[in-house]
Formats: sequence, structure tokens, C-alpha cells
Amino acid sequence: MNSWIDALAELQHKGEPCVLVTIIEERGSTPRNAGSKMVVSRERLYDTIGGGHLEYKAQQIAHEMLEQRARETRLERFSLGASLGQCCGGATVLLFEPMGQPQAHIAVFGAGHVGRALVPLLAALPCRVRWIDSRAAEFPAQVPQGVECRVDDEVVDEVANLPAGSYFIVMTHDHRLDLELTEAILARNDFTYFGLIGSKSKRAKFEHRLRDRGVRPEALARMRCPMGIAEVKGKLPVEIAVSIAGEIIATYNARFGEKSQDGERPLPMLIPASRRS
Repeated sequence: MNSWIDALAELQHKGEPCVLVTIIEERGSTPRNAGSKMVVSRERLYDTIGGGHLEYKAQQIAHEMLEQRARETRLERFSLGASLGQCCGGATVLLFEPMGQPQAHIAVFGAGHVGRALVPLLAALPCRVRWIDSRAAEFPAQVPQGVECRVDDEVVDEVANLPAGSYFIVMTHDHRLDLELTEAILARNDFTYFGLIGSKSKRAKFEHRLRDRGVRPEALARMRCPMGIAEVKGKLPVEIAVSIAGEIIATYNARFGEKSQDGERPLPMLIPASRRS
């Protein structure tokens, strides 16, 4: 049986969700080792917290969390007695930590310099990334594992292929294409995050044109342009990419535990970034 730490690395490499179970506290005449861990995936159990009925109950809870795509940690207290098939008193506290559940479905439009710096960062996060461009030659020879590349002459058509609650990042080589993508994304208005690369002046021009096309002010207010963490002032592609990735992380962290009927709920607009004006 693999150790829990090896199992986590293996499952992360495969992109397979799991639950890490840890004994936080144990009180009883035959105590287990506090700090013991096991990993539960949909198909397998890795390592052990001591076996017995307690471990069986822990597996049941972990499988329920996997089925529910739980994102929040969970503490459970078990009183040792008849309910766990024990003959003596005591209690055990277990911590359940979901691992590997995708926190975001992200569409990145544009395979230019910033896109090539950003996508590897997103691929290292618990996210599903779809990278879209009309120019096949712009994609690097080696694409990070778990990234789906889409070459489509009709790039705007890809907007409709993303699930509700997706994250949209627009950074193409063409301002007119950026505008068409922006209009299509705002028309959906069911996204969690929409970021458009550019300056304050670009935002102002886009807002003017989109208002003329009938886009409502409340939809425009949800557009992040400039996007990224305002405190990161650098202009290098990797610096811009890190600031955008940081904003993505902050957004899905703020949404832990939020669900609607379709499992997604848009986050209210963050404070607009001020850099790259």
C-alpha cells in the first residue's frame, strides 16, 4: 500500500480528486496515533489510520465528500462505543481535507507571450484549463499536462462551450477579436470571473462601444480590465501572468463552499486593478 504522501503526489499528477483523512485527537484505552493519515480516492484507499470500524466510517464520509465535490475541510467527532463496535469509551476526532477538486474551469483566449507565461501557472493549480487560439503555430511544442488546446478559426464560438461559472481570460493579438469575445462573454453573464488584458483607456473604449451595442452597465461592471493584482507593477509577461494567476487564486479561494443548483455562483466584482494604465 502506498504511503499517504506518495498517494497525494500520484493522484495530483493524474488530476484525480481525493480526501486526506487525519487523526486530530484520540482518547481511549487503546488509542490510535494522533497525526496518522490516509488518503481516500474514488477507487482506492492509501495508508491507514488504524483499521477497524472507524476507518470504514471515515471511508464512507470521504466517498460522500467526493461525490458531492466538497471543497471545504470537515471535522468529525466519533464517540467510541457501540456505534463504532468498540467495547470501551473514548473519542476520536478526524479531519477530512478535499484535495484535487477543480476549483475553476478556465478558458484562456490567446497564445501570445502572456498566455504562454500564464497557462503553466494555471496548470499547476487545481483548475481545468482550455487554451484557445486560431493560430496553431502559436502554441508551444510542450503543453502542460491537463491543458486542453483548442485551435478554432471561429474563436468566439468557443465562449458558448464553457460551463456556467467558468473563468474567462481574454488576451488575443487582435483588439477587434477581444471586443467580440467580451461582448459574447458579457452576454452570457453567468461567469465567475472575466478578465481582459489591457489598460484603463482600453477599458473606456470597450465600455463605450459595448454600451452602444446594448450591453448593460451592471454586466460591464463585472469585467476586470486591467486584470491582475494591482500591487504587481511589472510589465514582463511572467510578471503580468503571476498577477493574473494570483487574482484567479484569490477568486476561487473566496468562493470555497459557495454553491447553487448548478454548483456554481458568480463572485461579485473585485476592486478593479489600477496598474498597466
